[in-house]
Amino acid sequence: MRERGRRRGRAVAALTDGNADWMGSLPAPLRSLPLSNLAIPGSHDSFSYWVDEKSPVGPDQATAIKRLARISLVRKIMKKWSVTQNLTFKEQLEGGIRYFDLRVSSKPGEIGQEIYFIHGLFGIKVWDGLKEINTFLEQHPKEVIFLDFNHFYAMDDGHHHFLINRIHSAFESKLCAVECVEYVTLQYMWEKKHQFLETTLEERSRYGTFHVSQAILTPRVKTIARHLIRGLKNTLVHRNLPMILNWVKEQKPGVMGVNIITSDFVELVDFAATVIALNDLLLEEDESVSKS
Repeated sequence: MRERGRRRGRAVAALTDGNADWMGSLPAPLRSLPLSNLAIPGSHDSFSYWVDEKSPVGPDQATAIKRLARISLVRKIMKKWSVTQNLTFKEQLEGGIRYFDLRVSSKPGEIGQEIYFIHGLFGIKVWDGLKEINTFLEQHPKEVIFLDFNHFYAMDDGHHHFLINRIHSAFESKLCAVECVEYVTLQYMWEKKHQFLETTLEERSRYGTFHVSQAILTPRVKTIARHLIRGLKNTLVHRNLPMILNWVKEQKPGVMGVNIITSDFVELVDFAATVIALNDLLLEEDESVSKS
């Protein structure tokens, strides 16, 4: 157990080196560009660094899975395929991650309107995650974060109002609410003292704004069946990470380029740093235009 802790510590150190304030450190020309033109690192199923194998199976799963999951061994296997990150929100943020992919649900049989993160199994309370993110924003006033709530399970109107109130309570004046988010820049966010942008795929399709590229591996059912015990990371991620990183390096941000790029297990390679470095291409482009 201690050996595992040491290995994880080195991985966190590698990710967090120099990336905690990368937005605030961007050169002046990039601060006035729309955020939709910048290359921004994100994580896939960002909250799944911890899921509770003792909890009920989530409403995002098929009825057959719920029945099988009455067996504790099945829930242990589910955990291996549900976890797509090793790092907490705080650790991801310190490593440069600025976009979080979030799925939420109420918990079956629970009284009240509490909302939890979910990916097959239940994770932490949404409120606890929001507080952790807000603590980072308090300490890094020039960083901007995207929270993308894109899957909702077992939630009625009351649960949705509860979630919205939680978001407002956590971030208060840090929230940015503008209709045409394609024009939002870092400079604008800093002037208004906003640090949190809420966006949806519907807005993207309507205005052509933020775009998420998922550099992830989705296992087929037969892959899971063949490698039940190994889990997602050992079966697919380790083997394919070099290919994923090479794809990222070949991209270019900008109006017709990449914007937000997400990945699983963001600390296993220099993912965040590689995505952030793509913004240098925008500087080179700006310099060439100036010279001409």
